[in-house]
Amino acid sequence: MELFITSLNSGSNGNCYYIGNRREAVLVDAGISCRETEKRMKRLGLSMDKVKAIFVSHEHSDHIKGIPVLAKKYQLPVYITERTLFRGGLMLPAPQVMPFTAYETINVGDLCITAFPKFHDASEPHSFVISYNDIRVGVFTDIGRPCEHVIKNFRECHAVFLEANYDDEMLDKGNYPYYLKQRIRGGLGHLSNKQALELFTSCRSSELSHLLLSHLSKNNNCPDLVHSLFSQHAGSTSVVVASRYEETPVYIISPGRSATTLPVASSESRQLQFF
Repeated sequence: MELFITSLNSGSNGNCYYIGNRREAVLVDAGISCRETEKRMKRLGLSMDKVKAIFVSHEHSDHIKGIPVLAKKYQLPVYITERTLFRGGLMLPAPQVMPFTAYETINVGDLCITAFPKFHDASEPHSFVISYNDIRVGVFTDIGRPCEHVIKNFRECHAVFLEANYDDEMLDKGNYPYYLKQRIRGGLGHLSNKQALELFTSCRSSELSHLLLSHLSKNNNCPDLVHSLFSQHAGSTSVVVASRYEETPVYIISPGRSATTLPVASSESRQLQFF
């Protein structure tokens, strides 16, 4: 029993995360175009026919702008809170809109998806945990600061997409206006490298095999810096930096699987769509 995960894109230019087993999958957010989503999944050997739903974390455009076309083309249900739908201005047919509430488990085939609230400057923001049998994958991005919900769920995950948005020194010395700097680090904005590292080192499970560092700022962070920082403390966890320009490989998540397992090779990845 295993889950397959990839970041199709991660950053202020668009966010989209794929989590699935061999039969069905979900997307968390769809902030890149339908065409880009299809292209990137095809390169990975993943089939859109497997995707059964989209889950929306909040209404900011980098998380929702691809949803109307993608949902219409593939007739996908969109799990979204009423306030997020209203504030995002998404025009979706009523039958495709599926409201959810925090800590209500939603079943999509054999996948179980649970949302929980987070700190972010949006109307009703949520993070998600996707589970399959005993495997749990968390999507924890756009977080102003770690709350009790994040901490509790982080401890239980086998893989996590975790925001590491900015380096404190780079943000301080950068050319962003003061109000924007305050918004980013003010507790309802984004998680810094330091905050993410503290969460990782203090709360990770011994079974956390993969950490995908996500939503890096283009101007206030550096992928090499982040990878080096977390790798020093990684232990048995494989550290991956999700790109704002391209998809990551597909990673296999399974309890007890060594973190040194290579990402799914293209030949094996292509086989996934046939299961």
